[in-house]
Amino acid sequence: MKLLRQSLFALIAAGSTRRSVAFVTPKLLPPVSIANSRLFESKAGTTDDIPMAEKVLMAPKWPPEWPYSDTDFARMDESDDKIFYDQPRLVYHIDDPAVEALTQYYAENFKDGEDILDICSSWVSHFPKEFKGGNVVGLGMNEYELSQNKQLSSFVVEDLNEKPVFPFDDESFDKVTCVVSVDYLNKPLEVFKEIGRVLRPGGECILSMSNRCFPTKAFQIWLQTSDLEHVFIAGSFFHYAGLFEPPSSKDISPNPGRSDPLYIVKATKKS
Repeated sequence: MKLLRQSLFALIAAGSTRRSVAFVTPKLLPPVSIANSRLFESKAGTTDDIPMAEKVLMAPKWPPEWPYSDTDFARMDESDDKIFYDQPRLVYHIDDPAVEALTQYYAENFKDGEDILDICSSWVSHFPKEFKGGNVVGLGMNEYELSQNKQLSSFVVEDLNEKPVFPFDDESFDKVTCVVSVDYLNKPLEVFKEIGRVLRPGGECILSMSNRCFPTKAFQIWLQTSDLEHVFIAGSFFHYAGLFEPPSSKDISPNPGRSDPLYIVKATKKS
């Protein structure tokens, strides 16, 4: 863990602060914000017009071995996730400008006919309305939410924290997406190896991340680190899975400081 923190601090010495979250989200409310406005000051202060979030994965110093402990993925609420997600939440988990930014990003990166797996899926995937996908599959926790997602060809109800195995054949998809949910996966290495397994060579996994979460279900290290560190952590999951080209990041925040921030971390499966 010491090596990980050294790597994080070396990359984001611009001054972002760590967070401590000590509150509980009522079960049916949308996720709460754990914003850190200093990140945007750091971004605005760069001299070369490259947002800080995009620098994080340009030359990362990965520790030689998996740097996390089981404690890093512990959660405030370790009760059965099926109970927490049993009640449908037909709400957006980021604000409207961030949703629009994500949809526009997908529009620029999707190709008609692609087979897509949306993990941690819900009642919306934020794909472009005009997108004509091939086999578009949602994998999530709530059957009713998934049944309301009109962009899916089919869906599977599965708890990846209980069983981090995808019920799909090898090389089944061109893209895997995950919207503001990587922080809930308490077995990320296993899940990212599965992502690599089901992607076709040259396929992409696209993670989107903001500063909102259900803190009782997010893993500990996420709650203790900043948005820029989240980019590094998510990128590290690709790296240690061993199946991907070096990950990259992009800041697509629509209105820094005024609406929800939004970051993309993505990686391509090795050919």
